[in-house]
Amino acid sequence: MIGVPDPDLGQRVTAYVVADGVTGPDLIEFVARNLAVHKRPRAVHLLDALPRNALGKVQKKLLGQGARRDDATETSH
Repeated sequence: MIGVPDPDLGQRVTAYVVADGVTGPDLIEFVARNLAVHKRPRAVHLLDALPRNALGKVQKKLLGQGARRDDATETSH
């Protein structure tokens, strides 16, 4: 999860997830049961893989530029 620019809030929580057999709405429903409203991601992006550097660390600045399996799923709060 990372913060992305938001015109109203400054930043909003966005999740980038690699998962097989799970949909964006499934993830949103799971998170809604387990996290407080202010901690929930506003959008979920399903990816084929997370961008990593040579040491295997996730490159957060490159998230959103990778190959997506589908479009973002937006949440409503």
